[in-house]
Amino acid sequence: MSLVEKIMVREANIGVIGLGYVGLPLVIEFCRTGFQVTGFDVDIEKVDMLKQGKSYIKHIDPSILVNDFKDRFQPTNDFLLLKKMDCIIICVPTPLNGNREPDMQFVFNTTQTVAKNLKEGQLIVLESTTYPGTTDGDMRVILEKTGLKAGTDFYLAFSPEREDPNNLDFCVKTIPKVVGGYTENCLKAATALYGCIVEKTVPVSSTKVAEAAKLLENIYRSVNIALVNELKMLFDRMDINVWEVIEAAKTKPFGYQAFYPGPGLGGHCIPIDPFYLTWKAREFDFNTRFIELAGEINTSMPNYVVMKVMKALNDRGKPVRGSRILILGLAYKANVDDYRESPTFHLMEKLEQMGAVVSYNDPHIPEIKSSREYAKYANKKSREISNGFDIILIATAHDEYRKIDFISFGIPIVDTRNLINDRNSSLVYRA
Repeated sequence: MSLVEKIMVREANIGVIGLGYVGLPLVIEFCRTGFQVTGFDVDIEKVDMLKQGKSYIKHIDPSILVNDFKDRFQPTNDFLLLKKMDCIIICVPTPLNGNREPDMQFVFNTTQTVAKNLKEGQLIVLESTTYPGTTDGDMRVILEKTGLKAGTDFYLAFSPEREDPNNLDFCVKTIPKVVGGYTENCLKAATALYGCIVEKTVPVSSTKVAEAAKLLENIYRSVNIALVNELKMLFDRMDINVWEVIEAAKTKPFGYQAFYPGPGLGGHCIPIDPFYLTWKAREFDFNTRFIELAGEINTSMPNYVVMKVMKALNDRGKPVRGSRILILGLAYKANVDDYRESPTFHLMEKLEQMGAVVSYNDPHIPEIKSSREYAKYANKKSREISNGFDIILIATAHDEYRKIDFISFGIPIVDTRNLINDRNSSLVYRA
């Protein structure tokens, strides 16, 4: 029986490497469709939590895996089991290093592990966002050192993740899936696999096109967010409310899409992915000026917010040093518990460097777990919202915050998310 035939009758064993915000939803969809799925992760704590029926991602109900799919799902850190998989999907992080260059160690180390367990007929798919040429170049070279050839002895493909945590309008099943294969047969195998769990697949001519499509999606967002961030600073000087401008502009039924400003970029995609293409472009003697300018504007936004905090305190005769500041929202977007690359961390660092005593509140994140980027904030706990601070800084527009009458606290509020409707209060500073 061919691999495509095994996929179509749900007899293919699926392995998903990386059980985070991308990998775990994939596991659920494959289990839901009738596949046997093994989830691999180097984080033993994650594996143990899943075995115990616990979830470390707030919007994912662990009872689905424990009750509905307990006979179809096996979480493990035993990578020798990769030998038993027919299809292996890689969903590991692709961060930036200290020089804002691609840090590919997770992808390449994982690929080497897969290579040690590679067998004929397997399908290997990368979902991690990366620069064009990763799959059919760097990964293929590592895998082919086994003596097996991509497109002949095993299948190789790239299909970018399009996960949007806690998006109630779209999920894995309803988001079209771009798929690129190293060869035509690779594309057929990967398209057959994803066709089992999504409503629409979008086959493209190569893995490079699929890799570039993902980068374009996030660069498009980065550039447009940078535009409204820059306009926010300009309109602030002109005493024009940028939020009202955007609401007016978006009434145009064509030729305009609304993007919104903020205190900086967060999440694992928009702050990081554009720089993968910027880095790769240098190999072709090309400067991505538009992308780099957008990056400069977006990464400068925390400085603008800090200046607003300084002004709010200065208006009341208080210095930043020694001031007690409460930042509302650690998550990078509203109503999720995901704080990867959150601009709140940058705000905390900058204000603490100026001598402020900074606390945070987030109803979705009661405590900060240890991370590679911000280990110094590990175990820091969410504080209760009160008027016991010198100033409140709203960084994330959680629904819970919309129910609070902040004006009644009688302390200045720096609002970066247009959360407070009272436009006349002297306590409110829009940033």
